[in-house]
Amino acid sequence: MAPRHDYGLLSRKAPALAGDLAFRRFCVPRFSEYRTRDHPLLVARARHHLRDAKVTRLMTRVGEVATYELLPDPRTDGGLPGSILVVHGWTSEASFMSALAEPLRRSGFRVVLADCPAHGRSRGERTNLVACAQAMVQVTDEFGPFNGIVAHSMGALAALMAGAGERPLTHPVVFDKYCLIAAPNKFSEVTNRFADRLGVSVRARRQFERQLERISHMPMQAFCGERFLAIVRRPALVIHSKDDHEVPFHNAIELTESSNGVTLLALEGLGHRRVLYAPPVVRAVVGFFRDGAAPPGSTNHAV
Repeated sequence: MAPRHDYGLLSRKAPALAGDLAFRRFCVPRFSEYRTRDHPLLVARARHHLRDAKVTRLMTRVGEVATYELLPDPRTDGGLPGSILVVHGWTSEASFMSALAEPLRRSGFRVVLADCPAHGRSRGERTNLVACAQAMVQVTDEFGPFNGIVAHSMGALAALMAGAGERPLTHPVVFDKYCLIAAPNKFSEVTNRFADRLGVSVRARRQFERQLERISHMPMQAFCGERFLAIVRRPALVIHSKDDHEVPFHNAIELTESSNGVTLLALEGLGHRRVLYAPPVVRAVVGFFRDGAAPPGSTNHAV
């Protein structure tokens, strides 16, 4: 259970303390208000889909990370089309991405999924965006190269950060293609929404942001998906449902319009999580990596 604090009162009396406590809470995935009471039951069901995966515990600079490797279906024609890295969002885990991983495997891809630090079967209780990006760098070093990456929500922003490879990451990684599902653009918008829900004041919020800037050696405005896309300069498919209330749809517009070679697939009625299981999304993801084809109904910011 998340610790109970009156962040509004603390913000007035001790804004620095309020900011520090809010940051600590933000960095503990299990405290997220988006995690439902039936989460353990959903996890047990989802993990069943990775029962045949090869599990490896990889020691990284940010702790031990659990990975899951799915070998391509031997019945597919044409040999191995490549390898894909699959990454989940905040408070989630790799098993919840199996609805995308399994069709990719059946299409002939080798698929590697990873639990971000402090998620799933990975070790730790606390993590942050920078640590998740660094974990992706080292997973890629160990299991790559990857032809592409498909990532959801905060995992998508971390994937772009890993591709850009700026400090404090050890080095950039190369993904030929990015599939970004329900991805935020500006991290400051994510933290502001979190602070609003807690009732954290502007002064306390600034202390919250300083903590992130301290561990990342980057200003808050640098945590921006469109900026990372301009650095990686790779084809990207952005998939977003217009009724997503956790990461509003305008994020998809901003990402799509920011760089050449970015395609947007806009959907209706799938929210923030159901989008991972929708048949049109599965078809779009597989087609994007296998054929490079733009999905029906998508719009392209052409090269």
